[in-house]
Amino acid sequence: MSDDLFYRRLTQLRMAKGVSARDMSLSLGQGPGYINNIENRKGLPSMTVFFYICEYLGVSPKEFFDDGNLYPTQMRELIEDLHALDEEQLTNIQFIVKGLKKQKLQNFS
Repeated sequence: MSDDLFYRRLTQLRMAKGVSARDMSLSLGQGPGYINNIENRKGLPSMTVFFYICEYLGVSPKEFFDDGNLYPTQMRELIEDLHALDEEQLTNIQFIVKGLKKQKLQNFS
């Protein structure tokens, strides 16, 4: 992952959580401009602070770096819920998801 992608992902996940850079900075015990400085490419967090950032955002480090996963918290919760279903229920969910994907593609055509 390039540095540029790191900065974009941080901004994306912070905005998805609906918090300002200032509020996030203060919640992490940093100065008010800390996250803003990171998002503006003026530095990178230490490894320790990176783990705090992940915890604050509700994502694992793996989920943080999975830029193809726009909704990591929801995806993790969905997968946890899917583990409780039987084979028939999973097949039904799979059918629904495929139908939703097909509908989305048709709407963009």
